[in-house]
Amino acid sequence: MKLLRYGAVGAEKPGLLDKDGSIRDLSQHLPDIAGAVLSPDSLARLKAIDPNTLPKVDGPVRYGACVGSIGKFICVGLNYSDHAKETGAEPPKEPILFMKATSAVCGPNDNVMIPRNSLKTDWEVELGVVIGREARYVDEKSALDYVAGYCVINDVSERAFQTERGGQWVKGKSADTFGPIGPWLVTKDEVPDPQNLSMWLDVDEKRYQNGSTRTMIFGVAYLVHYISQFMSLQPGDVISTGTPPGVGLGQKPNPIYLKPGQVMRLGIAGLGEQRQQVIATP
Repeated sequence: MKLLRYGAVGAEKPGLLDKDGSIRDLSQHLPDIAGAVLSPDSLARLKAIDPNTLPKVDGPVRYGACVGSIGKFICVGLNYSDHAKETGAEPPKEPILFMKATSAVCGPNDNVMIPRNSLKTDWEVELGVVIGREARYVDEKSALDYVAGYCVINDVSERAFQTERGGQWVKGKSADTFGPIGPWLVTKDEVPDPQNLSMWLDVDEKRYQNGSTRTMIFGVAYLVHYISQFMSLQPGDVISTGTPPGVGLGQKPNPIYLKPGQVMRLGIAGLGEQRQQVIATP
């Protein structure tokens, strides 16, 4: 299934994408795509619904983030061997974890705002992992049993805030609109191998990132296992698993950063595409 949330900011409704690419409304069956709705039993009940019995949503709509009421937005740094190389960093021996504020979450096609005093706002296409069952001290072999599905994330980053202002990376990762998620939550039965997904990102129609989850240092199963050793993972938590090479910071001979008026487009095979207009903070 491809689950989604659509409608105005703060008033999103649950839906699914049918085989013809039309949005079908799920409001009569559940309040939101969030929390316990993402459990295996709940997803099985949704899968049993005939999409043709659901109201079709006509006309263009805004996509919201494909998961609502996210409890934790956990990110993994330098998790692609080729990305670590382009930044001049040593590949980590253990996953680098940091949090992104949930107030950064926005729809996949919403505007991205460059924060005040920003010098180095950057892009990062990433595979998102959505948790479907409480995970605590899980082993790697069973870790994917705790995953509800996958999505596209743009881990927008302000590099000066992240690395030049002291403290932790969270400062450079958490500005409003720095977390576009979606357009769909694709359930894991449609993603047989999360370690074999092509991914890309363009800025103003120029391809900067063109990678694959094959070059992850730590795969999805290991990350779910690893993170669960330090904190419980709850249904609806989101893990952003790192980015392949081609970020603005890694451009040669000089880094390139986002400016108001530019447009980002990005996607992951089978998980959909995003498009964001870059604007200045009002």
